Amino acid sequence: MDDVTAVVVGAGQAGLSAAYHLRRAGIVPGQDGVVLDHSPEPGGAWQFRWPTLTYGRVHGMHALPGMELRGADPLRPSSEVIGEYFAAYERAFDLRVRRPVDVRAVREAGDGRLLVETSAGVWRTRVVLNATGTWDHPFWPRFRGQKLFRGRQLHTAGYPGPAGFAGERVLVVGGGTSAVQHLMEIAEVAAETYWVTRRPPVFREGPFGAEEGRAAVALVDERVREGLPPRSVVSVTGLPMTEEMRRAREAGVLERLPLFERLTEDGAAWADGSFARVDTVLYATGFRPVLGHLAPLRLREPGGGIRTEGTRVVRDPRVHLVGYGPSASTIGANRAGRAAVRDVQALLAAEAEGRPSGASGRELASV
Repeated sequence: MDDVTAVVVGAGQAGLSAAYHLRRAGIVPGQDGVVLDHSPEPGGAWQFRWPTLTYGRVHGMHALPGMELRGADPLRPSSEVIGEYFAAYERAFDLRVRRPVDVRAVREAGDGRLLVETSAGVWRTRVVLNATGTWDHPFWPRFRGQKLFRGRQLHTAGYPGPAGFAGERVLVVGGGTSAVQHLMEIAEVAAETYWVTRRPPVFREGPFGAEEGRAAVALVDERVREGLPPRSVVSVTGLPMTEEMRRAREAGVLERLPLFERLTEDGAAWADGSFARVDTVLYATGFRPVLGHLAPLRLREPGGGIRTEGTRVVRDPRVHLVGYGPSASTIGANRAGRAAVRDVQALLAAEAEGRPSGASGRELASV
């Protein structure tokens, strides 16, 4: 068992930001802290994105703190560009990420510290900065007749790119950006496409500035503060209308249908008697936070979410969630990493002065 001051779980945008700010605060990875990542290579969830998602099509990628991403070819796959950038970032700041390491559980150590149990051993730590994101927890909706359907069912997490849908009849489920991107690509090669959403999609026209962004993040933050499961930022901002999307809508590709009533052996059936014969159902239905390893700490509220103040978990100030809820965007993850480390410094200072480690957020903020 290794004793450290801080454990960062996850080395995507939020985890690398947290590791960077820990190092600046004097908590050095490989000495006072450790960064654990279960992915095989640098790049966070980006390394698993489909090859046709080029860097030029990435929405809202923000540079990591202390090192800009310059000169990237917009036509290269985002998985390659961002994977190389993250790898260079880890080397530049000597973050010593350990991978692949699976974190199995975080539990009480019995002495005021936490035990982080992993596939590579156990770490005893004073704080955990959890940055596990959502990619490994795709949300699969359930429908009547789903097990009867004889075609293919995929999720965005396993989307191979449009070539695998050539000549097929494809039904895409979901109202977010990924669903729209999949539709526009697949429509170029498929025999037919259908788009279904639970609610009518909202397309956003015009500029989206800092004020609108803050208002959207505030709505997501409000749910988290109430102990409810977070919603994605795009769920409150709507879909940003691009020229490509406008052309697709004019061509009929983005004609939305209401959610079907059930799946059958060879298609989807609606309550009004209409039917669509399909070969593949592609669920672009989003992801949920990967937090199962924190279950032993019993952090969830009755509403099903984990209540936080900033990044700090209200039920346990030794645990921070970075890249969670309102900080799920790349710029939000950067800010969350910085804020979490400031809070960690306050917590450690409180402990050093003999104050309880469970001090309230207001007390810690005043340190």
